[in-house]
Amino acid sequence: MRVKVEGLHHLPAGTCVVVANHSSYLDGPLMHAALPAHFAFVIKGEMARVPLAGFLLRRIGSEFVERQNRHRGGRDAQRILGKAAEGQALGVFPEGTFFATPGLQKFQSGAFLAAARAGLPIVPAVIRGTRQALDANSWLPAPARITVELLPPLPPPANEKPAIIAAREAARAAILERLGEPDATKGE
Repeated sequence: MRVKVEGLHHLPAGTCVVVANHSSYLDGPLMHAALPAHFAFVIKGEMARVPLAGFLLRRIGSEFVERQNRHRGGRDAQRILGKAAEGQALGVFPEGTFFATPGLQKFQSGAFLAAARAGLPIVPAVIRGTRQALDANSWLPAPARITVELLPPLPPPANEKPAIIAAREAARAAILERLGEPDATKGE
């Protein structure tokens, strides 16, 4: 697979929160390879229990968030917010999961809350080609051209709900504009 990374110059000199669309199981390892080593990726907790994937994701420094248990998920979120406040750069897929059908899903607010509380800029990233390389119904990758495009950073949002929502929607709009897939929230 050919991988092209564009826009690395958009990464701020310090730490930031990179948010990207999510189309495939390839997205996490791809972003780990595309971004500098100081990024930790936020991954759904279920992946920690997948034998080989969980092992590999732990080895690359992933941060797991439990989505099924609210109490544990809250503790995980607090841990990640603390790491962001300490200057840990984060990579997040704010859709939370991916689907076989192309289209950008609704974004969850966690990454944007972390950016607001830690005062970190948000860098939208567009991943293209991973859905074709390994779609949701396949276990074997197919040849594909993959591109990661980092977009200009958004300023840290104020730590208040309207500013966090505005940052979330601005990042989503920037990704949607460059993605080449439909808006999956239309018709909701």
